[in-house]
Amino acid sequence: MRLKIPSTSKPDITRLLERKDIGGLIKALRHSDFTIQWQAAYALGKIGPEGVDHLLAALSHESREVKIGIIEALGEIKDPRTVPPLISLLKNVSVEVRWASAIALGEIGDRRAVQPLVISLGDLDKYVRYGAAISLEKLDWKPENDTEKAYLLLGKEDWDELGKMGEVAIKPLNQALRDPHADVRTKVMEMIGYIGSEKGINGVMRGLMDENPSVRWKAVLAGPKCGISHMYLPRGLNKRPRIRKNPRIAAILNFILPGLGYDYLGLWFGVPIFQFEVTLTLLMLSYEGENLTYSLLFPAYALLALHAWYMARKMPEL
Repeated sequence: MRLKIPSTSKPDITRLLERKDIGGLIKALRHSDFTIQWQAAYALGKIGPEGVDHLLAALSHESREVKIGIIEALGEIKDPRTVPPLISLLKNVSVEVRWASAIALGEIGDRRAVQPLVISLGDLDKYVRYGAAISLEKLDWKPENDTEKAYLLLGKEDWDELGKMGEVAIKPLNQALRDPHADVRTKVMEMIGYIGSEKGINGVMRGLMDENPSVRWKAVLAGPKCGISHMYLPRGLNKRPRIRKNPRIAAILNFILPGLGYDYLGLWFGVPIFQFEVTLTLLMLSYEGENLTYSLLFPAYALLALHAWYMARKMPEL
């Protein structure tokens, strides 16, 4: 029986476009080559409105790459029929899908997207907020009040102008402290300290409990500026997540594979000890036999395990 080997050849995007093979182009969106992916998305966009129904049907595909490629194509086609489905994708679980949808809505230029994009300015992820901000500017949207302006500035990460907004910027800044990106949370904490309002106290307390040390330090500096006494800052910091290597894991690793317990702790001599132990064990096995080798090495393994446990216990909590 002859085995069929999967083809690794690249699809001919030009030929697929000439044939208007929408199915083939959608399949190409899943190709491992990034260049093929964007070429396929561009080709789908070139097919124009006649391909919209097929593209909208394929939006339910579970592949993130396919979804993003279709969204890119819809942004090129600019068909008004695609606006409602793209608006619904602003709530997708994928950051990239939400971001691409926000950008595509700006490219299409339909005013129905304005209010959903305004809501996306409050998204927890900086990429989505940025996509919503630039699309709203393309749609000639103007904030109706200072709060909306603050959200727009946050989306663009225009920190200088956001700082000038004063207390009105505290609400969006506090919300942005839930952003998954530590660099954003650090800058947000810095801005809360710059504004120096009592309304920023809740944000400072959240910052003190942040998992990232840079955010926590900015919160320490911002606290007194927002009216928190230095005396109360340690209490807030005490609520932070405790990060320390597990002594038991270090001990087990050093007992089973001597040296790797030290490597787990980030100690430079872990790998050399592991290499030495492997070499020594192989030599002893060849001369002494398995039973005698492990009976001789067992006490050393136990001692190394105990030492790794002790070293882990000594390490400070971060």
